Amino acid sequence: MSDKIENILSGLEDRPGVYQFYDREGTLLYIGKAKSLRKRVSSYFQKEKHENGKTAVLVRKIADIKTLVVDSEMDALLLENSLIKKHQPRYNVNLKDDKTYPWICIKNERFPRVFVTRKLIKDGSEYFGPYTPVKMINTLLELISQLHKLRNCNLNLSEENIEAGKFKVCLEYHIGNCKGPCEGLQSQDDYDQSIKEIRMILKGNIQMLIQLLKEKMSDHAAGFKYEEAQLMKEKVELLERFKSKSVLVNPSIHNTDVFSIITEDDSAFVNFLRIMNGAIVQGHTVEMKRKLDETPEELLEIAIAEMRTRFHSDAPEILVPFVPETELKGVTFTVPKIGDKKKLLSLSEANVKNYIREKNLQLEKQNPENRTLRLLEQMKADLRLKDLPRRIECFDNSNIQGAFPVAAMSVFINGKPAKKEYRHFNIKTVEGPDDFASMEEVIYRRYKRMLDEATDLPQLIIIDGGKGQLSAAMNSLDKLGLRGKIAVIGIAKRLEEIYYPGDSAPLYIDKKSETLKTIQHLRDEVHRFGITHHRNRRSKDLVKTELSEIPGIGDKTATQLLSHFKSIKSLEKAGREEIEALVGKSRAEKVIKYFERTKK
Repeated sequence: MSDKIENILSGLEDRPGVYQFYDREGTLLYIGKAKSLRKRVSSYFQKEKHENGKTAVLVRKIADIKTLVVDSEMDALLLENSLIKKHQPRYNVNLKDDKTYPWICIKNERFPRVFVTRKLIKDGSEYFGPYTPVKMINTLLELISQLHKLRNCNLNLSEENIEAGKFKVCLEYHIGNCKGPCEGLQSQDDYDQSIKEIRMILKGNIQMLIQLLKEKMSDHAAGFKYEEAQLMKEKVELLERFKSKSVLVNPSIHNTDVFSIITEDDSAFVNFLRIMNGAIVQGHTVEMKRKLDETPEELLEIAIAEMRTRFHSDAPEILVPFVPETELKGVTFTVPKIGDKKKLLSLSEANVKNYIREKNLQLEKQNPENRTLRLLEQMKADLRLKDLPRRIECFDNSNIQGAFPVAAMSVFINGKPAKKEYRHFNIKTVEGPDDFASMEEVIYRRYKRMLDEATDLPQLIIIDGGKGQLSAAMNSLDKLGLRGKIAVIGIAKRLEEIYYPGDSAPLYIDKKSETLKTIQHLRDEVHRFGITHHRNRRSKDLVKTELSEIPGIGDKTATQLLSHFKSIKSLEKAGREEIEALVGKSRAEKVIKYFERTKK
């Protein structure tokens, strides 16, 4: 540490503020906030060895430090956020968000227009938003258009121009979308009343507007103005329908922000929801790139400052998964455990997960190899494997009451079925229904052949069965000297139970995980392939037991007859000429005499 840095550290105040680190060239490296500048900045130079390598590199580069003292930690947080956005230092968290968001503008003019814009112009106009997703803004605009008939032209509707008769009503007037203020057919007061109601909707005060309209409806009815009362009634019904669709929880939850966060490697994803009268009026998710060893608490603080500034939120309550260290003046942090507020926090977390899923899907579309690698990495972690399971082989036995025992093997390469690699096995050395012995035979035959042919072994073997089948498979691998060289697991009937050799306690995997879905796919494939082979084997043996008993009728002729007549009964009922046309007079005579004898 240089003398200059020592002098700076000794002069730091024990007050909240923002600090900035510079290198020898005067380049701004990092901006941070602190409850105590003296303690926080000094901590960087007191640690002999930083856990995060990037932090250690940053500290070695620091040649100068500048600080800004503020009144509170909240002011420090807001100033830090502002400076980071302005300077974007190399070692600060990067919010990956370069979009411009749509706003609803009430234009500063006579007979104001209401429209969507992505540009904010400081001309006295009112802006509401920004709105994400865009579906929300479309829903609001549709509601406004149903309630009020506003102009969409850009004419200068000054009092002088209207009185001079400079304008004529357009098609929008004739089709009922505008009330014609350009010709003085709609008064300023009537139009401004519509704007007042729209402003209440955009601020989320729908219940207040409903109550106001109900009072007007009663007044009109009392004054025998039934047409005006009917119009108020229709507006109330429209707003009630909109409210019933938009309210998610108790309407008493008003002007509340919700934040949730999920961290993955060097990224963090934060979702923000704004609640008014129990309904979501704004929602947005951002991705943050971690540069140092920022904790989830620090990342959430940065996101809260950024989102509340961007979306102009002044909510007095914020629902969070954990309480941040920085206190915000006039704001209460709540970690809900039950009830409607917990539902809102869970909804926010669901939005984060959905954002991550959609992001991964987009990446996979651009590069399918990403999905494969991600799936294999996930399986490696979930199943506690040493290597990526690029080749997986799954085995299953199939027999009916001990008859026609067969086994099958499905193969997945890079997470996808490799059907040309599938194999089936006729059990040769086992008599009767002995699944354990059958599995031992099949595993031995399969991997003895692979060793003899010097074929690359799989990274994972899956045995469809419980601990007994798994032990039988391990007996064969022991004989071949392959224990420990290939990962082996057994899957129980309920599937979510995974067994390992020598471990009596099963491993349970999340039912919704991609790992379990892949294992399920492997099992379904081996079942399908095994059953198909079992049916073919059984059909072939049944042909032998029925038709092949006839002297002079071989397997080829028996198969030919069964293929044509589909069943033994159909063949028995067939006429002599049809059978002779298929296999000739001599064989036909033998078949007919056989059936005549069986009838006696």
